[in-house]
Amino acid sequence: MAIIKFIPLYQERVWGGRDLEKHLQRSLPKSGVFGESWEVVDRPEAQSVVANGEYSGNTLRTLIKEHAATIMGPSWNPERTFPILVKWLDCQERLSLQVHPPMRIAPELKGEPKTECWFIAECAEGAGLLAGLRKGVTQKTFEDALAKNELEPLCHRFPIHKGDHIFIPSGRIHAIDAGNLILEIQQNSDTTYRVYDWGRVGLDGKPRQLHINQSIQSIDFTDFEPQPTRSATGLQTVADCAEFRIQKMDIAEGEHIHLPKSTQPCLIGIISGLLEDIETGSTISRGDNVLIPWASGASLKAKKATTLLLTNRFST
Repeated sequence: MAIIKFIPLYQERVWGGRDLEKHLQRSLPKSGVFGESWEVVDRPEAQSVVANGEYSGNTLRTLIKEHAATIMGPSWNPERTFPILVKWLDCQERLSLQVHPPMRIAPELKGEPKTECWFIAECAEGAGLLAGLRKGVTQKTFEDALAKNELEPLCHRFPIHKGDHIFIPSGRIHAIDAGNLILEIQQNSDTTYRVYDWGRVGLDGKPRQLHINQSIQSIDFTDFEPQPTRSATGLQTVADCAEFRIQKMDIAEGEHIHLPKSTQPCLIGIISGLLEDIETGSTISRGDNVLIPWASGASLKAKKATTLLLTNRFST
């Protein structure tokens, strides 16, 4: 059980499209616009299903409940959910302006904190992101602008390039521009408060729900003009926080990567290239997001030059 693959769960979104077919060679349902592919998820409303090996057909919840020590390590409580949610985002239109509640306020709002990281796998010319506020913005000026539908000038927008990444802690106001294909790695949470939606209607033709009061309570009004990190060659830390660590690795064709067993479980997301599991001969290619269990580890060989994200330190 060196590598566990899962069946993606596709989510229709009003801002989505069908570029997962083009960029990741996915087979989407015949109709619909799909903004998200949930790659690894353990939630009551959504469960990843194992796609390979002896546990094929089992949900991630069943896998952990019945084999917690093997998958997550000997100290893991089998009733505890998998702590990370991994998504591909196909953003054909700009997403809503939104925020996730920090831990200090989430229980009061009956939500879950959500810290996340975005890695830009593809982007159109001129695409950008919105994250944080412009310097000098206060809660009062924000609320005044919201009442006038003039929020955009108060938000920090910046252009991005393929390979860029940015950390989005709970409390940071944000939105993703059109033209981005993003691998999102986050806390296992689905709490999002929309503060503004650009006058858009949802797939049902009605305006989407806003969460003004919750958003105002959640926004960090001291968070000014964060910057993305440009991609660097070789090993690069993408995010390192209490919830997870993400590292980008560039592996030349023919090189090996060894993940020792009995250390910690980890997730591998392939941004580009092709890896082979030396033990089984199975491969993981662009777009795949797989789980390497605590008890097995893995030895992988690059069949072509490969860029991947390695996520670990989430199993304490």
